[in-house]
Amino acid sequence: MEALNRSLDVDWRLWRQDVRGSRAWARGLERAGILSAAEAAEIDDGLGRVARVLEEAAGPEAFADEDIHTVVERLLTETIGPVGGKLHAGRSRNDQAVTGFRLWGKDAVRALRGEIVALIGAIAGRARETEGIVMPGYTHLQQAQPVPAAHWLLSRAWPLLRDLEHLRAVQRECDVLPLGSGALAGCPFEVDREALAADLGFSRVTENSMDGVGDRDWAARLVFGAAMTGVHLSQLAEDLVLFSTSEFGFVRLGDGFTTGSSLMPQKRNPDVAELTRGKSGRLVGNLTGLMTVLKGLPAGYNRDLQEDKEAVFDSVDTLSVVLPAMTGAVRGMELVRERIDDALRPEMLATDLADHLVRRGVPFRESHDLAGALVRAAEASGRELSALTLEEMRAVHPDFGPEVVAIFDAAASVESRAVRGGTSAEALEDQFKALAEAVARASSDP
Repeated sequence: MEALNRSLDVDWRLWRQDVRGSRAWARGLERAGILSAAEAAEIDDGLGRVARVLEEAAGPEAFADEDIHTVVERLLTETIGPVGGKLHAGRSRNDQAVTGFRLWGKDAVRALRGEIVALIGAIAGRARETEGIVMPGYTHLQQAQPVPAAHWLLSRAWPLLRDLEHLRAVQRECDVLPLGSGALAGCPFEVDREALAADLGFSRVTENSMDGVGDRDWAARLVFGAAMTGVHLSQLAEDLVLFSTSEFGFVRLGDGFTTGSSLMPQKRNPDVAELTRGKSGRLVGNLTGLMTVLKGLPAGYNRDLQEDKEAVFDSVDTLSVVLPAMTGAVRGMELVRERIDDALRPEMLATDLADHLVRRGVPFRESHDLAGALVRAAEASGRELSALTLEEMRAVHPDFGPEVVAIFDAAASVESRAVRGGTSAEALEDQFKALAEAVARASSDP
C-alpha cells in the first residue's frame, strides 16, 4: 500500500508551487484573523527556509513522505515548531494539490505556446526563402497539381496555429483558483478568495467548491492539445522523412538533425523526424489514459485523480523536447531545387487542360473526360502530355485553342490560382500576412 499510495516521485516537481500556494494561504489566514501578523510572518519565513532545503535536495528519493504536500508541511513544522501546524487551517490537500497543479499548468502552457510560435516562425521563415520554387503537390501520395514550395510549408504552419489557439483557451481555463474550496464544502473561515486569486496571479475563483476540487477538464484539454500538436508534428515529420529519401530528394536535413548508420557509411537517417513521429503515439496514449481515469468519477475529489499529473507532465515534457528539435530541423533544412524541378511532370497540368476548355464554354465534366483522353493518348504513344500537338488535341475536341501550349508551365499554373488561400504570388503574400496576424492574436494573453 505504501508503494501504491506514494506520489512524491511524480508530484515532486510541484514543490515550488506548493510553497507559493502555502505562503499565499498564510497571508489569507492572516487577513481572516486566524493567524496573527507575527504567526503569518513566522510561517512565511519558515516556508522560505523550506524552499531553500528543497532547492538543494537530491530529489524525491531523499524523502520518505507520501507526497510533496506532506514534505513541505513536515519540514515547515520541523523548522518553526508547532506554529507550522496552523497553516493547514481551513485547507485540504484536495484544494491545495489542485492549486499547485494549476499554477504549474499555467506556466507550462505559456512555455508551450512560445515553442509553437517559434516553430511557426521557422516554417514561415523557410517558406519566405523558397520564392520561385514550384513543386509537385500530392493527393493519395500521387502527383496531383503543382504548388509553390511555400504553400506546402505553410500548410504545416496553419495546423500549429490551431494548436496555439487551443492552448490559449486552455491557459484561460487553467487560470481559475480552487484554493478555499477545502475538501469539498468550502472554507469555514472568512478567507478572501478574490484576494488569494490576485496574490497568486489567477484571474478568477471557482464558483462551486465540490467542482473546484474535482475539475480536471483543463488538464484533459491540455493533454488533448498536446496530442493534437503531436499529430500535426508527426504529419510534418512524415513529409520530411518522405521528401528526404533518395527517391524524392526534395529536402536535405542538416547534419545536426540526422544520424549515420552503425553499419552503412552512406546513410543520413532523418532521426529528428522519425523520433517526432514516434512521440505522437505517446501523446495520444496519455490522452486516452487521462480520459479513462476521469470518465467514471463520482462528484467531489477521488484518489483516482492522483493519476492526473503523470499524463500531463509527460505530455508537456515530450512536447518541450520535440518542438525545439523540429524548429531546429526546419531552420536548418535545405530544399534541393534541382530535384524538385526534375520531379515536375506535364501530367500534373491535365486539370489546367480541362480548365482551358471550361473557359471556352465546355462543361467541366465533359472537359475533364476530354483531358483524361489526352492523358491516355500520350501514355499510349509513349510521350509526355506536353508533347501532344495542337492537331492531336483538336482531334479530341475542336475547342482546344492555340494558347493551349502555354498551359504546360507549372509556374503559370500556380499563378492562375489567385483566390484567397490559393497559390498565386499575391495569394501567398496575403497568406503570410494572415498567418502573422493570427499568430499575434493567438500569442496574446487570454
